Amino acid sequence: SIGQNHICYESAIDFLDSYNPDSAGCLVLDIRMPKMSGMDLQQVLNERKSTLPIIFITGHGDIPMAVKAIRQGALDFICKPIDSHELLQQVNKALKLNSHSTHKNKITSKAKDKVATLSARELEVFNLVVEGQTNRSIGIQLHISERTVEVHRAQVMKKLGVATLPDLVRCKIESEQT
Repeated sequence: SIGQNHICYESAIDFLDSYNPDSAGCLVLDIRMPKMSGMDLQQVLNERKSTLPIIFITGHGDIPMAVKAIRQGALDFICKPIDSHELLQQVNKALKLNSHSTHKNKITSKAKDKVATLSARELEVFNLVVEGQTNRSIGIQLHISERTVEVHRAQVMKKLGVATLPDLVRCKIESEQT
């Protein structure tokens, strides 16, 4: 044990059976595991758009395998025998990375949910405002009065919970992240 809360699984299949995409943490995988290799598990998780950082450990790795794992998104590839201090450093790095990623995903999800509450007209106004257009030019473009644009703009800001133009732009950026 390296002083972190952890769960051990008999196999990659057992892990996948209980996998929750909202779970925080990191994975420490061996290249050779029963039923499914660590590399195969990494591929499945990538297909599922998992954000869990992966640290590979192996006694049977080679440079091409390490390069492939890293290119596929692994955080590190550690050869056995394992230096427990190095592993703990990498686990802590992975947990910090995952925490940041989880927080970022929650912000993105909230922004997308808020933008989804906008009516079609409010969405048009929102998109034009964040492009930097004035109320007058938006009115001309949408064939509505400048006052109507102001009402829509105020409603957009209220629904999105923002008070300033920079906040509005930030919300737009956050809502478009994947």
